[in-house]
Amino acid sequence: MSLSENQGFNTRAIHAGQAFEPRTGAVVPPLHFSSTYAQDGIGGLRDGYEYGRGNNPTRDSLQEQLAAVEGGTHAFSFSSGLAAEDSLIRALTRPGDHIVLGNDAYGGTYRLINGILGEWGIGNTPVDMSDLDAVSAVVAANKTRFVWVETPSNPLMKITDIAALAELTHDAGALLVVDNTFASPYLQTPLALGADIVVHSTTKYIGGHSDVVGGAIVVKDAELAGKIGFVQFAVGAVSGPMDAFLTTRGLKTLGVRMDRHSENAQAVAEWLLERPEVEAVLYPGLPDHPGHELAKKQMKKFGGMVSVQFKGGEAAARKVAEATSVFTLAESLGGIESLMNYPSEMTHASVKGTELAVPVNLIRLSCGIEDVEDLIADLDHAFSFIQ
Repeated sequence: MSLSENQGFNTRAIHAGQAFEPRTGAVVPPLHFSSTYAQDGIGGLRDGYEYGRGNNPTRDSLQEQLAAVEGGTHAFSFSSGLAAEDSLIRALTRPGDHIVLGNDAYGGTYRLINGILGEWGIGNTPVDMSDLDAVSAVVAANKTRFVWVETPSNPLMKITDIAALAELTHDAGALLVVDNTFASPYLQTPLALGADIVVHSTTKYIGGHSDVVGGAIVVKDAELAGKIGFVQFAVGAVSGPMDAFLTTRGLKTLGVRMDRHSENAQAVAEWLLERPEVEAVLYPGLPDHPGHELAKKQMKKFGGMVSVQFKGGEAAARKVAEATSVFTLAESLGGIESLMNYPSEMTHASVKGTELAVPVNLIRLSCGIEDVEDLIADLDHAFSFIQ
C-alpha cells in the first residue's frame, strides 16, 4: 500500500512498514529472528542486510511505522526509552555541552543526564519550562546543546508551548528535544510544531500492553539521523525482533486506545475534583488547569494520565495507593490496564532531595481502558481508608 502523510493517523499506524509478505501474501509481515544474513559473495548483501545489530527487517518495519506516525523521515528503535535517550545524547553532544531540562522531568531521565553523563562532562540545569524568560536566560548562560522538555510532564502534568520553545531554542543555536511519551504521536506531533527530535519510551502507550520494553527517537533531518544511526549501530542498544514485533502490534491500535484512555481519564479527573479529600487534581483536560487552553491547541485530546494531591498529605496518598484493586500498584504507565503509582518512592525516587522532587502527597494514575464506572468505584473504595 502506498502511503502519504496526508492519510489519517490510524491508516498510517496500521499500514506503514507493514506491506504483505510477497511470497505467501501473509498480511502480517513475518517475524525475523536471524542474527546474520547470507551474502552473495564477499560484500554482496541482500537488500543491505548483514548482521542483526545493524539491521533487522522486523525492526526496520517498526522504525518506518514510527517515522510515519510522528511525521518524521527517520526513526530509530532501542531496547528501552533510556537507551534511546543515552544514544541520542552520545550522538549529538560532547563534553562541555549543556542540557536545559524541565524541573519536573522523569526521574530516570534526570538520573541518566546528571548521574551518568554528568561524569562524562555534560552539564545540566533544571528550569520551569513554562517560564520562557527563565529558559532563555539559562540557555544563554551555558553552552546549550539541547533544550529537553516533557509535555505533559511526568508527573506534574505541566503543559509547555512547543512552538514557542522551539523558536527560543533555535534562536540560541540549540536543538529542541520533546519527550512525547505521555501524549503519544496520536495526540501530539512535536516535529510539526518545530521540535527537532522526539523521544519515546515505547514501553508506554505505543506498546500499550505492559508486555514489552522499548524506546525510540524520531527526526526529520538527515544529518541528525546519520549521527544517531551511527551510534545505534556502533553501541548496539537496539530492540530485539520480538520486542519490535510486539511494539508494532501495539502501535497499530494506538489511536483507538488513546481515545478510550482520554475519555476515562477525563471522567476520573472530574470525579476527583469533587472529592473533599483532594487538594489538587492535575489534568490538562480540566478547564482550571493552567495549561488547558494550550493543551487544546497542541493536543488532539488530553491523554490518560492524572495526578492527584491529598489534603491529608503523605499518609493519605499512601493509603489510597495501597488500597485499590482495579488500579494495580506498579511502576510504568500507558498500558490497557490501570496503574497506580506513588512517584516519590517509585518512579521518581532518584530525584528525592533535588529541585525535581515530587510532592509526597501526590499519586499518579494511569487510566486504562476498563469500564470507567469500575475505575471510579475502585477509587471510591480506596478513599474510604483515608482517616
